[in-house]
Amino acid sequence: MFSLEVTTALSIGAGIVTYHLIPKFSHMFIKANLYGIDLNKSSGAKVPEATGVVTGCVFLMVTFLMIPLTYSDYLFQDRNMKFPHEEFVQLIAALLSMTCMLLLGFADDVLDLRWRHKLLLPSMASLPMLMVYYVTENRTEIVVPLLLRGFLGTSVQLGFLYYVYMGLLAVFATNAINILAGINGLEVGQSLIIAVSVMVFNLTSLSGLSRSYHEFSLYFILPYIGTTTALLAHNWYPSKVFAGDTFCYFSGMTFAVVSILGHFSKTLLLFFIPQILNFLYSLPQLFHILPCPRHRLPKYIKEDDKVTMSTTCVPWMEVKPLGKLIVNILSKFGFLYMERKLENGVDSVVYNNLTIINLILKFHGPMHEQSLTLVLLVIQFICSIIAFMVRYPLAHALFGEIVV
Repeated sequence: MFSLEVTTALSIGAGIVTYHLIPKFSHMFIKANLYGIDLNKSSGAKVPEATGVVTGCVFLMVTFLMIPLTYSDYLFQDRNMKFPHEEFVQLIAALLSMTCMLLLGFADDVLDLRWRHKLLLPSMASLPMLMVYYVTENRTEIVVPLLLRGFLGTSVQLGFLYYVYMGLLAVFATNAINILAGINGLEVGQSLIIAVSVMVFNLTSLSGLSRSYHEFSLYFILPYIGTTTALLAHNWYPSKVFAGDTFCYFSGMTFAVVSILGHFSKTLLLFFIPQILNFLYSLPQLFHILPCPRHRLPKYIKEDDKVTMSTTCVPWMEVKPLGKLIVNILSKFGFLYMERKLENGVDSVVYNNLTIINLILKFHGPMHEQSLTLVLLVIQFICSIIAFMVRYPLAHALFGEIVV
């Protein structure tokens, strides 16, 4: 049976092991040319990249070890007890999806895949989980708010559309963390805050009707918190290692798996408020309505040891009509720095790259990198508080009850 105490102890052990393993593997990554140069530093030192694969491997080893411990009652004590085959299959499928995403993320770090591949890979990795969900649960109904129940009833069956939603959630979660990154500690820090938020939500829901689902989530979230905390210690400013796309993809799939098989996927989206806002703000560049550079991370000011917003400069005539409309609207309401100027005799437009990192720098001005990370993580924490306020009081107002 699931034991919160044993899982917590193993998770702490996983964090300690990860903390000591990362420095030992760092030189191996550099030797294998898996390193990057921190563009927000003047040192030009080689920083090991894709070290998220270390945390992912430790996570998997611990969760594998937990399998016989969790089901020891069925294996060694009472052979007459009915083995929970459906729950076991879900656990194995979850591990399979996470393992696939860890492998595919590492492949991206090594091969530098194109964006279209980054959208396809999470879709493929989530298939085992979705197939097991269909076979074991196949719950595709959503509860209708009180105001609409006179027209739609108490619930609506979405059928296939619900699987489309879950597949898109996996794609979004794996990429949302990846596009809100670029400064020391940000991608790992935001992932840790989301994971702790999920853990708190699970712990507060253990006394409800869905206890088994939240135990299932804690089975993965606790070891994830342990290994991620260790990675953050090395990734914090000044970063000694980079987490890489490996960590971002693995993290996103972990969140998608626990929320889908734990039946709180809509709640998870509340914890992703900053990532959703960043995605919406980035859409014009992500879909190439506006020209998008390869890297949109802030610009380093060597003299002040600070970072400022990065910008893109393109001829105004090359901007699509829809892009011009977006630039004008965003700049009018103060959400975009925009300047028209002559560049080599050509009428050009300069605008900040569309990430909330650059947006904060637009409002505040140049900041030290560590301060910028702290501001973004505080925003993530505040949004988690807002998520709990929405999940409980507002849910009661809309649905007349809070189902946990």
